[in-house]
Amino acid sequence: MTVLSTRALNRATLARQLLLERADLPVPDAVAHLCGLQAQEPQEPFTGLWSRLRAFDPAVLSELLLRGRVVRTHLMRRTVHLVTAEDALAWRARHDAMLRQRVLGVYRRELAGVDLGELAAAGRAVMADGEPRSMPQLARELDGRWPEAGPRALGEMLVAALLPMAQLPPRGLWGVRAGVRYALLPSWLGREVAPLPADAADAVGQALVRRYLAAFGPAATADLRAWCGLAGLPAAVAAIREELVSFRDERGRELLDLPGAPRPDPGTPAPVRFLPAFDNAILGYQDRNRVIDDAHRGLSVAGARVVLVDGRAAATWTVAAGTVAVDPLRGFTRAERAAVAEEGRALARFLSDGEREGVRVAASPR
Repeated sequence: MTVLSTRALNRATLARQLLLERADLPVPDAVAHLCGLQAQEPQEPFTGLWSRLRAFDPAVLSELLLRGRVVRTHLMRRTVHLVTAEDALAWRARHDAMLRQRVLGVYRRELAGVDLGELAAAGRAVMADGEPRSMPQLARELDGRWPEAGPRALGEMLVAALLPMAQLPPRGLWGVRAGVRYALLPSWLGREVAPLPADAADAVGQALVRRYLAAFGPAATADLRAWCGLAGLPAAVAAIREELVSFRDERGRELLDLPGAPRPDPGTPAPVRFLPAFDNAILGYQDRNRVIDDAHRGLSVAGARVVLVDGRAAATWTVAAGTVAVDPLRGFTRAERAAVAEEGRALARFLSDGEREGVRVAASPR
């Protein structure tokens, strides 16, 4: 079985994630290809798409949110993702059990005496009037029935697990700060959530495996689980295994992939890219060594924004008063420092709507 080096996997990931070369894709197609973008920080998907698409206009994404073409919802790993409306409706039921278990993992004691079926029905009855509500507003209308649970546990279970919810604009619009208001997905999108098929073929799971590999492969089944949070995908992988190709990484793990998917030459040059917080290019794997050194793995879950240099996380970045500040994690060559500064200026212009282009690259660590 062919062994793929870490660098080969890095270049494959960059290509699949549209980070090796900016793509000429419509925004909905890019969101679909990427299987969504993690979006609990509402402005981060804009940077994620700017780093991946040529001539990205943030107003286009805002308009898609307003029109319900893309939606913010709890999905993979119980985190808020920005996904297409089609994927939200197709994937939600397949994630239901995982979402419930993850909320119970936090609030099992508080929800011990709560019948979740009754809670779901009560929540649907409240939301049936079509009025958007914040999580505290929804919980306050129900906590009288389950006072021991408390509003926080009831609200989290309802909006993140029991009810398919959308976080409504203006939250998530370009340059807008807004609180979270929820509506039922079918109410907001005008279409019902697709039910799980009655047969055991797990067609939704099979589609998820194919889509994941197209955007993240080659990858191990542990990587797939880390991305989606679903434990019950072995049958889906087994069902399509004959259509897949297999490799091994340098640690000996079996990697699966789509046969015709891009796997660039490891020597392919990789441009500087600024990634937003919680970017899927890093969080989409259990073994993240293809993009970030193990010594810096904690940055990926702490919400640090990273800069890719030669395809790997080589710095973190922040922005204040229109200036992008870069803090290297390793030494930069003169050419690397110049490339980081150039891309940082472009990012500053994007984030300030063309008004500023300040960038500061700190000294490299000794």
